[in-house]
Amino acid sequence: VDSIKNIITTQEVNAEYAVATTGDNFSRMFASMDDAYMQGRAADVKDVSDRLLGILSDAGESGVVADEPVIVAADDLVPSETVQLDKSKVLAFATMYGSANSHTAILARTMNIPAVIGLGEGLAKEYDGHMAAIDGFTGTIYIDPDEETMKAMTEKREEDRRQKTLLEELKGKENVTLSGQKINVYANIGNLSDVGAVLKNDAGGIGLFRSEFLYLESEDFPTEEQQFQVYKQVAENMAGKKVIIRTLDIGADKQVDYFGLDKEENPALGYRAIRICLTRPEIFKTQLRALYRASAYGQIAIMFPMIISVKEVKQIKVIIEEVKEELREAKIPFREDVELGIMIETPAAVMMSRELAKEVNFFSVGTNDLTQYTLAIDRQNQKLDAFYDPHHPAVLAMIRMAAENA
Repeated sequence: VDSIKNIITTQEVNAEYAVATTGDNFSRMFASMDDAYMQGRAADVKDVSDRLLGILSDAGESGVVADEPVIVAADDLVPSETVQLDKSKVLAFATMYGSANSHTAILARTMNIPAVIGLGEGLAKEYDGHMAAIDGFTGTIYIDPDEETMKAMTEKREEDRRQKTLLEELKGKENVTLSGQKINVYANIGNLSDVGAVLKNDAGGIGLFRSEFLYLESEDFPTEEQQFQVYKQVAENMAGKKVIIRTLDIGADKQVDYFGLDKEENPALGYRAIRICLTRPEIFKTQLRALYRASAYGQIAIMFPMIISVKEVKQIKVIIEEVKEELREAKIPFREDVELGIMIETPAAVMMSRELAKEVNFFSVGTNDLTQYTLAIDRQNQKLDAFYDPHHPAVLAMIRMAAENA
């Protein structure tokens, strides 16, 4: 209902259009959830919106189809492959290579799929077609598990579900610490289909929408119109709650063929994120135009990754002004007061945080990269997992410094 009202008031459209758009948005969202029960609700949502439309006008109907779910095994999965896995068909995945701190592992957590990464030669081709059980907590895969193992695993899964049920009781309650400090609990998403979980779990907003997955899922540069439709739908679905969209963070472990990026000796310190955007402004401008156009449909904020200087922020602002001017001339609606923020993920940004804070509306700390750059540890390197410590005193001191300067 919030979404329907929001669409009617912000887009000045009739009730049928708002009901149909909301029905489509929400049934897509339910269909892409990882919970079979919630997936089944996609048809219900469609049914309700169709009946409403039937009363308001005349509309057809549709259903949801699913196949047998499996465990996916691979030598490695890059983020672009992970993001394209159909969650309704994937029970879990296991890989031979990769690190627990890689984007693939982070994505698995976002998608709520149990994953075991970096099994090495232990994961053999011969296991294809066998029954298996995966324990994502311990990083163990059991091939043809015996009854005892299955019983233990089933109990473990039930315990996890009980924990989840306990957490669900917190939905709808205020996020306040014992000392009375109110905290915004926002969710991170990789694509449109994650919005369902955000709403289902009562998040206060979206703290990070990783827009690069639009690029990773595409065969070619996504057009302004394609991007606009996605950002607009997220803004509509969130019905006035804040949605922070990060501009594309391509490069390092997120490679996209059509960008034509050279192979680099040290990609983590290479040509990536804002460095690509500022040197290829035509790509950047397309995304910014889509973001500003979508800002008319909800509370969108824009965030820029891998910042190391005030100069970069000033360059970004010049490009934004050009985009706004183009939209004004074309009489395309957008919000003038879109909040701009930056990722604090390089030690340089921490050291410059006092000056950077004067230029932007907010900071967002990217702890994975900040840990990697502060400790000089490649987070993709499995051998260094024992040394990689996101709670290292140096990392915590950096976060504190950035917060105080903000």
